[in-house]
Amino acid sequence: MVMCIKLKQSLPGLQAVPWPGPLGERIYNEVSEQAWKLWENRQKMILNEYRLLPWQKEAQELIARQMEEFLFNDGTALPPEFKPAGAE
Repeated sequence: MVMCIKLKQSLPGLQAVPWPGPLGERIYNEVSEQAWKLWENRQKMILNEYRLLPWQKEAQELIARQMEEFLFNDGTALPPEFKPAGAE
């Protein structure tokens, strides 16, 4: 169990460190599995909207910044071209 910094409640934590380095350790210690799933959905949207290739260093750096903002701050702005499903 972790006190999830994103969802502000005690919830089951992650099974393993999800990202390399200090950021991954912080996520493991402070983010719930439920909040991580929210991030995974946001990450997919970011990868698709910005047409990023996850193995490229620039994409990984952008994802790390967005991840930290989403999980530990107020969230991140959606890409300007993003249109939610069903929106016209």
